[in-house]
Amino acid sequence: MRRSDPVGMITRGTTHPHRLRRCDRWLLATQAARLRAQAAPIVVDLGYGASPVTVLELRDRLAAAVPDVQVVGLEIDPDRVAAAQPLAAAGLTFAAGGFEVPLPEGRPAAVIRAFNVLRQYDEAQVDGAWTHLCSRLAPAGLLIDGTCDEVGRRAAWVALAPDGPRSLTLSVRLADIERPSDVAPRLPKALIHRNVPGEGVHAYLAALDDAWTRAAPLSAYGRRQRFVETVRQVRAAGWPILGGVARWRLGEITVGWDAVRPNRLAPHAGEGPSDQLRW
Repeated sequence: MRRSDPVGMITRGTTHPHRLRRCDRWLLATQAARLRAQAAPIVVDLGYGASPVTVLELRDRLAAAVPDVQVVGLEIDPDRVAAAQPLAAAGLTFAAGGFEVPLPEGRPAAVIRAFNVLRQYDEAQVDGAWTHLCSRLAPAGLLIDGTCDEVGRRAAWVALAPDGPRSLTLSVRLADIERPSDVAPRLPKALIHRNVPGEGVHAYLAALDDAWTRAAPLSAYGRRQRFVETVRQVRAAGWPILGGVARWRLGEITVGWDAVRPNRLAPHAGEGPSDQLRW
């Protein structure tokens, strides 16, 4: 491999308008103040797909709160980059790149969003990808590794600092679920094969479902009230839930990473023991 070759594989490229709105909404709520405190912060949308629509939406949503933000859409496929170039504008650029995240003058990124990218990789490859991406973050930077359904109604993502994972967020359209664990097929690659007895993420989803059942009487007041009560019960049971009611009412819940961290000694689907994982 030449030194200039992008690191990674071309994704299927499927995308859809507003598909990543749940993550964008969370990003604005949790990171806008940090981004405003920086001069021209760089936010990267990695592997945006066959259409740059999610890059455009990310730029528009962020620019409303962080006027000098610089959004960069990165794709390994040069044809996708060429097709997006006519849409480049002030504060919005497109370039070829992968996990090495090439940026002008080698600048680090304030945020890297990699959604529906690692899903096509083996679980054993996640650690290396995270290492590559986290090395391209600014000291207070954030990596978002997530997965969602085709129209963005069920999503899950891991938030990572330069030294590793911090949290797992689940975000769903409450009208479209029977129980919180319906989001399980959209867990990020690091966790999707870990939804089995003995793993933290399995216990977490089971706790959410149990609390959801016990909160059923609140259904008369709407699913938002039922979900808020679900989260309160899970937090009261000792799960390290982050954020507050304003996030929960959106069908969003964030838990500290240590509560769902994969069991490093347990084998997982299609792979050998995972005790070599850095995180």
